[in-house]
Amino acid sequence: MATLDEAKRWLPLEANPEVLNQLLWGLGLSLDQAECCDVFGLDEELLEMVPKPVLSVLFLYPLTAKSEEERLQQDKEKKDYSSKVYFMKQTVGNACGTIGLLHALGNLTSEVKFAEGSFFDKFFKSTASMDPMQRAVFLENSREMEVAHSVAATAGDTLASDNVDTHFICFSCVDGELYELDGRKSGPISHGPCSPSTLLRDATKVIQSMIQKNPDSFNFNVIALSKKSTGWH
Repeated sequence: MATLDEAKRWLPLEANPEVLNQLLWGLGLSLDQAECCDVFGLDEELLEMVPKPVLSVLFLYPLTAKSEEERLQQDKEKKDYSSKVYFMKQTVGNACGTIGLLHALGNLTSEVKFAEGSFFDKFFKSTASMDPMQRAVFLENSREMEVAHSVAATAGDTLASDNVDTHFICFSCVDGELYELDGRKSGPISHGPCSPSTLLRDATKVIQSMIQKNPDSFNFNVIALSKKSTGWH
C-alpha cells in the first residue's frame, strides 16, 4: 500500500460492496454466483445477518508502525502452507483491494463460475501454475485489470486519493485451514483449522485480535463474499 515504494500505483478501492461487486461482475464473475456484502459488526447478532454461505472475508485495516513491525517479524518466520492455496504478491501500490478479490476468487475456482473468455477466466487459467511473484507481474502488466480497477476506484462515494494508510487482506478457508492472504507478506499465514461453515466466525476471531491492537483507530471494514442463494444447490 502507501508505504510500499512500487513503481506503479493505482487509486485505492473504497471498502464498499457496490464498488467491489461492480468490479467482480464486470470482469467475469457470473451475477448469480456470489456478491460482496457488508459485515456491520462482529457480534453474534450482526454476524447472523450476513448472507450465507460465506466464501471468503475481506478486511480493511490501518497500516501502523505496529502492524508493519509485525509483518516484518512474520516474514522472517518461514511458514509452510498447502499447495492448494492460491497466493500472489503485491507489486502495485494501492492494488490491495483488487488483490484481495483475486485471492478470494483464486481459492474458489471450483466453487464459482466465470464467464467463458472473461478477464477472470483467462487470469486464473494463465496464472494457475505460476509462483506468487510471477502472478504479481502478470497482474501489473494487465491493462484490462488496471482500467477496470481505475473505473471502480472512481465509482465510490469518497474522493479517490492515492495517499492512503489502510490495507485490504483476504481470509479464505483452504484444505481445512483458515488462511490470511496479504500480498505484502512473504506468504499465506495459517490461523488454524477452519471449515466453510465456520469461515466467517473463524475470520472474525482473527480480525477482532487485529482490531484490539489498534484501539485508537476506527479505520476498519469487514466485507463478506457470499454465495448467491439462487445459485446454491
